[in-house]
Amino acid sequence: MGKDTKGFFRRKWFLRIISLILALFLFMYVNGSKSGFLRQNTRNNNQSSALMSNKSVTLRMPLDVTIDNNKYIVSGYPQYVKVKVTGPSALVTTTSNTQNFKVYADLSDLTPGKHRVKLKTSGLNSELTSKIEPQYINVNIQPRKTITMKVTIRLSTRDLDNGYKLGRPHSDIQTVQVTGSRDEVNKVNRIIAFVAIPHDAKDNIARQVTLQAIDRNGQTLNVVISPTTTNVSIPISAGSQSSSSSDSSSSSSDESEETKSSSRTSSRNDSSDSSSETSQSSSSISNEDSSSSSRNQ
Repeated sequence: MGKDTKGFFRRKWFLRIISLILALFLFMYVNGSKSGFLRQNTRNNNQSSALMSNKSVTLRMPLDVTIDNNKYIVSGYPQYVKVKVTGPSALVTTTSNTQNFKVYADLSDLTPGKHRVKLKTSGLNSELTSKIEPQYINVNIQPRKTITMKVTIRLSTRDLDNGYKLGRPHSDIQTVQVTGSRDEVNKVNRIIAFVAIPHDAKDNIARQVTLQAIDRNGQTLNVVISPTTTNVSIPISAGSQSSSSSDSSSSSSDESEETKSSSRTSSRNDSSDSSSETSQSSSSISNEDSSSSSRNQ
């Protein structure tokens, strides 16, 4: 029986079946490993493609102007500009979050007057490209000028509805420094502190007021005033109508007191006269009784 068993395992068809099964298992194993490897490679390639793909974003950036601010004043340029940044997605995202670059206009070599200037960027990664909107700006360069001017207080009204009177206003700042372009500073006519007065005001007024530079036509000018505010105090006192009313009231009170006093005096005199008359009457009666008594005797 043992010989038959050994002969069974040695037969060619049995060995072929075993070889086929092992070959199938080996094929399935190798094929599965390749599929997993391909899936992993595909996933990595997709991630790499996502990181390396191009992306665009539009940023709102402040505009820097390069010029000697101690000598010149620049006007006419926008405070912010738009910048479209394009490049690898990771770099664009980082740049959008940090905004670690700047947009500027170099005016250092320009003379006073009006100019058209191209905007530039600096600090932007070399793998990124940018497009600025607008690409050019118009600027007006003027020599810087500073003058000293006196502060003038302007009140919204001089008369109050309740008979009270406004006193002389006082400002804690008498003069200020006015700085700007030469053309604009030359137009300054006055530095005013405007105070709105309520028509029914009765108490002293104290206000902090922003100073304004105006021209001969009363138009506000674009200059820098230093300091920018002043404290204004305005005394308020009772007017002549209020005083007259008070005097009239006092006079009426005095007349009333005099009338009361006169009435009291008159009453006392009447009482005295009445007492005198009563006394005289009693004396007369007494005398008559006395005479009658004598005759009877």
